[in-house]
Amino acid sequence: MARRLRVAQPAWAAMGFQARRVWLERFRDWILDNEDRLLRLVQDETGKTWGDLPIGEIVASVDVLNYWARNAEKFLAPEKARPHNVMMATKRMRVTYQPHQLVGSITPWNAQLAMQMLDIPAALMAGCAVLTKASEVTPLAWAAAVDGWKEIGAPDVLDAVTGRGEAGAAVVDAVDMIQFTGSVGTGRRIGVRAAERMIPCCLELGGKDAMIVLADADIDRAAKAAVWGGFYNAGQICVSIERVYVEAPVYDEFVAKVVELTRKLRVGTDAPNSYDADIGAVATPDQLSIIERHVADAVAGGATVATGGRRVPGPGLFHQPTVLLGVDESMACMREETFGPTLPIVKVADADEAVRRANDSEFGLAASVFTRDHAKGRAIAERVDSGSVNVNNVMTNVFQLPVPFGGRRSSGLGARHGGAEGIRKYCWQKSIIEERFNLPSEIYWYPTKARNIRLMTRAARLLSAGDWKRRLHRR
Repeated sequence: MARRLRVAQPAWAAMGFQARRVWLERFRDWILDNEDRLLRLVQDETGKTWGDLPIGEIVASVDVLNYWARNAEKFLAPEKARPHNVMMATKRMRVTYQPHQLVGSITPWNAQLAMQMLDIPAALMAGCAVLTKASEVTPLAWAAAVDGWKEIGAPDVLDAVTGRGEAGAAVVDAVDMIQFTGSVGTGRRIGVRAAERMIPCCLELGGKDAMIVLADADIDRAAKAAVWGGFYNAGQICVSIERVYVEAPVYDEFVAKVVELTRKLRVGTDAPNSYDADIGAVATPDQLSIIERHVADAVAGGATVATGGRRVPGPGLFHQPTVLLGVDESMACMREETFGPTLPIVKVADADEAVRRANDSEFGLAASVFTRDHAKGRAIAERVDSGSVNVNNVMTNVFQLPVPFGGRRSSGLGARHGGAEGIRKYCWQKSIIEERFNLPSEIYWYPTKARNIRLMTRAARLLSAGDWKRRLHRR
């Protein structure tokens, strides 16, 4: 498969941006035309609610396709550079962006379409061929999308493999650049293998996103944001709110509103287009076990379950949306990524304590700050040590395609998207230096001549020294 994609890539790159744009727009239209079928596949694989599905899968996917189809050429246009001093004035310089021939994209099970769509449109518009691997837990929806690419008659530059870890390892060994989204452990192994092969990689790994609620915040909005940010997709989003730090004067009010909103949430899988549920299923038994372990560990450590706290009895992998109070950083729910519908809330004395505790984590993917004072919000955002910070919103950074989306520390390496950087990572840079004038020889070429070397060093001193004494070689 990789060999076949490599064969097709040169023609794909040669056809130019506008021709590639046409194919991405046809693919976008195919996705919209097949929206219902794709969403039913996603729901069958994951048990998501119909309310979560369109926003998280279709809306996000077509938005990313449109963004890169319309902006790739601007970001990858050749760039001219000016000589940095007059001695180099005879040079004409430009930088071009050459696509990596074959890019690998490996994604997890929490958003089958959107996870791949955050990555592959930029790679395709850059002129790369793309070999993808969706999670073996949820392969069907993405396989159907790849079939759609073929159905529209697009060039043979996109395909998918399925399988467990060995399939992912084979992808890493077959490509020229790897984009990975998933667990910290797997990401580190991929990073090591990429280094061994001397290929670039971009890793978007775990998160433990903190939300800071200041005393002057709009508490109604902050509470609604915390509930949505913590429980959307049953908390199975890399930028889910997993820790909340609330200033003491508004703590009780905030907790009361969060608990009230959480108790109204409906758990289950609804019928297509019915919108009868809010919190869907947990995708795997292993993930449900992690959620249960984190809740049990918190309770054993003295935390209180304000609402929820249990697996929903009966068929399916459902867990009640859970609000935890009285938690601290000794508990797993505050240190490890839960990736489930839990919301630990902590009372803090002031903003300084909130920032300090938010930064006390091995993760640094995203965070949120809530305050009515925009200047204060920006100042707090500057102090929070994470790749993105939302002010008066949650998770919205994922959808802001012009700015980088990446993490710090164990949350990853590089940025999945973000303007020019989000597509240039799929290319290697080539610098082209051209002589403006074809002189018979360069002054420093052989044979070595003393007067030429002296002339060059005097000129360099004259142009580079910081004062006239040194320029004239006088002390």
